[in-house]
Amino acid sequence: MTLEPFYPIFDSSAWMSRLVPLGIRQVQLRIKSDDLDLVRNETLKTMEICQKHNCQLFLNDHWQLAIELGCDAVHLGQQDLEFADLSQILKAGISLGVSTHSNQELVQALSTNPCYVALGPIYPTILKKMPWSPQGLKRITDWKSSIGSIPLVAIGGLNPERGIAALEHGADCVSVVTDITLNPNPEHQINYWLEITEPYRKSSLSGKKT
Repeated sequence: MTLEPFYPIFDSSAWMSRLVPLGIRQVQLRIKSDDLDLVRNETLKTMEICQKHNCQLFLNDHWQLAIELGCDAVHLGQQDLEFADLSQILKAGISLGVSTHSNQELVQALSTNPCYVALGPIYPTILKKMPWSPQGLKRITDWKSSIGSIPLVAIGGLNPERGIAALEHGADCVSVVTDITLNPNPEHQINYWLEITEPYRKSSLSGKKT
């Protein structure tokens, strides 16, 4: 699996249908709901959108639904990782991305043979309350040195300037939520992110470091 340098996260198929056609190549659907029928319907709609536009989809948390629907990839937080059946995920051929916030969690994540490790929050974030302090740019460099060829995703409080800094400090990919969804012009912001991260995509695909 090739990890794209730009990785937005949306919570509905409405956002997906609006923004994925602009050229997004990798996206995560994160719906925080216990209504499994809602999540299933939204996932099916999103899968259709992503397949039409050649966009790689990660489903957040709902690994059993990912297996049921035949998703290519799933993202798990540490709490979800604790209760997930990793053998079933592996057997289904589903790629797994894992959130981490501490050295202990990094060790746990690496034991799952992930397709990427996400580190956050890099900066303070308004998305949700977190018990962890902002990781900062140096932690990106340290962790990338530690995990080697495993892709590293930076997330939390990123805007375009901070995102480029994260890539320059060793992140392979930057993940963005509110910089898009709270922007008065999400389409413009998506296009800008795609433009500024494109050089990192080219270097990634050629096997070279920017």
